[in-house]
Amino acid sequence: MKASPISISIVLIFISLSISLVRFNNSADFDSFVQCLPTHSNPFVPIADAILTPTNSSFEYIYQLRASNLRTLLSSTSRPLAIITALHPSHAQATVICAKRHGFHLRIRSGGHDYEGLSYTSDIPFVILDMFNLFSIDVDIESETAWVQAGATTGELYYRIAEKSNIHGFPSGICTTVGIGGHFSGGGYGFLMRKYGLSIDNVIDAQLIDAYGRILNRESMGEDVFWAIRGGGATSFGIILSWRVKLVRVPPRVTVFIVPRTLEQGATDLVYRWQQVAPKLPKDIFIRLQLQPIKNGSNSRTVTVLFFGHFLGQADRLIQLINTNFPELGLQVSDCSEMSWVESTVYWAGFPNGTSIDVLLDRVRVNRLFFKSKSDYYKAVIPKQGLETLWEAMIDIEDIIVQMNPYGGRMEEISELETAFAQRGGNLFMVQYMAVWSESEGGIEVAARYVELLRRLYRAMTPYASSNPREAFLNYRDLDVGSKKSNETDFEIAKEYGTKYFKNNFLRLAGVKTMIDPENFFKNEQSIPPLPERATY
Repeated sequence: MKASPISISIVLIFISLSISLVRFNNSADFDSFVQCLPTHSNPFVPIADAILTPTNSSFEYIYQLRASNLRTLLSSTSRPLAIITALHPSHAQATVICAKRHGFHLRIRSGGHDYEGLSYTSDIPFVILDMFNLFSIDVDIESETAWVQAGATTGELYYRIAEKSNIHGFPSGICTTVGIGGHFSGGGYGFLMRKYGLSIDNVIDAQLIDAYGRILNRESMGEDVFWAIRGGGATSFGIILSWRVKLVRVPPRVTVFIVPRTLEQGATDLVYRWQQVAPKLPKDIFIRLQLQPIKNGSNSRTVTVLFFGHFLGQADRLIQLINTNFPELGLQVSDCSEMSWVESTVYWAGFPNGTSIDVLLDRVRVNRLFFKSKSDYYKAVIPKQGLETLWEAMIDIEDIIVQMNPYGGRMEEISELETAFAQRGGNLFMVQYMAVWSESEGGIEVAARYVELLRRLYRAMTPYASSNPREAFLNYRDLDVGSKKSNETDFEIAKEYGTKYFKNNFLRLAGVKTMIDPENFFKNEQSIPPLPERATY
């Protein structure tokens, strides 16, 4: 039966009234939320100065400034109701208490480098707690430790250590604008991983704000929670306020090198050999591969492979070791540069040799990108046929970077049960595939094309990658491995992506979640849910 114009009008009016009522309720709840904040924060550091709403002139600027992946803004139709730019730990506590009391979803952002934008986007009404202004670093060389707040960047940590010592460093990320809060909680790796493991392997204490707004340390949170936040993604369990880390020893001079090779220069054979050699080299040597298509004449393309090396020692000793273990690389003294450890962090971040270490204090990434990333772990050597498959897929995409990071060394020695980060022994290397494009190429349609091309490459590498499950790296977040809606709790879906990120540690993580956040206040599309009733781990 055909609906009359009158009945259609009634339905439209009802829908309009319903939407208005929802907006009214959200507005009323939001006003109550804002009024709640000062009652739970330090009165000597007014939280009013930390609250940004869409009526503030700087709101959109701050929102986008720390949104590292511009792709995530294309599909985001909503904006947060507010950004709380915490200026004091009590501001973070108040945000938790009041968001929970008034029913607002909470997203926590340290540096904004979440690959899928889960620290600053949501499909339900939400508030961002931005930790960027909590960035103090207290380095104590006598005890060889440091307290680092969540909003500090890796670059700032390196710089502050170097202010006190030229023989200390810390194993952490290569990108120097990454926020410490999220970076550490997902593992945190860099060119010291084969010598000293991950960032979390050198964390000795933490401050965590739980779902009740309490600040807990290692002792008060308990060893289970402390285990979980090291590699399990802390935003499932609370808000990292700060980490206490154990500094590591580095020599006064280290050596870096870059050796480029194209397919025409035998790169396929070299990459094949690298897979066998790199995980077995002395711990002081780290050689990353960076692969990228380039033009090879006017109408053809090839792949160039950059062998990025870092050695905790001087060049003459490095040459001896490489000539013994990897002579095919043909490393020459002219390929090498000696520098201090902190200078090597600048070099590895992509800055020209000789750039002042002051660049480490630049807290926000300038050249942001549109990108989609995926990751893989490899437990066996990719045969040359598989490498040829990879080259073809890369050339088809054109705008893609692939990075291969060797395991072995210290990573082989740490049990997968030691922390929530499970990818330890048995892995030869970890790979990141990243398709990158510019705003000038277009919007959502272009993004969809690159995403599909990258998925095609990922499918092509299936025969060679880890399996059952096909493992993935949490800090290279990828919603393709499984996700739920922002406000849902679906244990079976969570188990799907959870086992890919955490393997057998997923069930223990869910058990910890049940203990510290049984109401599941801290959640996102790939968070750890509480265990179902009557389930155990």
